[in-house]
Amino acid sequence: MKPVLVVVNGGAGNGHDEEAAGRMRAALRDAGLDAELVLAGSGDEMIAAARRAVDGGARLVAAGGGDGTMNAVASVLAGTGVVFGVLPMGTLNHFAKDLGIPLDLDEAIRNLARGRPKRVDVGEVNGRVFLNNSSLGLYPDIVRDRERQQRRLGRGKWPAALWATLAALRRYPFLSMRLHVGPEELARRTPFVFIGNNRYTMEGLAIGERERIDDGLLSLYVAQSPTRLGLLRFAFDALRGRLGDRDDFDVLHAPALDIVTHRKRLRVATDGEVTVMKPPLRYRVRPGALTVMVPAATMTGPS
Repeated sequence: MKPVLVVVNGGAGNGHDEEAAGRMRAALRDAGLDAELVLAGSGDEMIAAARRAVDGGARLVAAGGGDGTMNAVASVLAGTGVVFGVLPMGTLNHFAKDLGIPLDLDEAIRNLARGRPKRVDVGEVNGRVFLNNSSLGLYPDIVRDRERQQRRLGRGKWPAALWATLAALRRYPFLSMRLHVGPEELARRTPFVFIGNNRYTMEGLAIGERERIDDGLLSLYVAQSPTRLGLLRFAFDALRGRLGDRDDFDVLHAPALDIVTHRKRLRVATDGEVTVMKPPLRYRVRPGALTVMVPAATMTGPS
């Protein structure tokens, strides 16, 4: 087993093929890395490759793909001490952006060789790791419907997402639940719940970004019983920086929280991947559980 393994999501298309892999192998050699590159066709293959690398004594395992690919590989590395490398090759690349990792692939490869390790937190729900966020309600429904349209109707990701969003807003299901955050218990009825790994900016032009991922906290955002029009007003107030003025929008920060509901099963999104879980949902932060290679100039906090 080579000291560095790079796992690329070969099932994503968009140039993630053998020809592109050949160029990446050359770039890894040029960066001075003795690396093995694996094109994985599924999440299970990514996880299996990462496990083999950890068992074989690899010192660094990198993932090439979007945030779902990052999640799959990082879920194996969390708690092992093996350094995680990020090669952002997806559409949004939230995790890479929040850590200041270059979005240019060649620069990201050089970061694997020249960067410095930094310990960051991961979130966890019922044993499933997430790097960015988890959500309940509308978003998991949208993702499930979008994937079904892509698979059955052959639609592209964004057209399918648009139709799935419109369908979800027509149904507009509500989730009744009890939130246990420390000694506090809150009863809420809402169309969506968002739980972030550390604090998210939820207002202004930086909405959806994090200043740090090593504060040892989860962030919880819940809109209380909004109508469809009310949901649009939430979005408008967020862009204006006025969301914090509303008393019908909960914002809480804690290292752990539980969500209890009468439903026997819930669809739960973690970093954009949807699974079905049995409540109660037990969310925890694992401080410093993942060691990530980041550019030296961006390092703050524990290393």
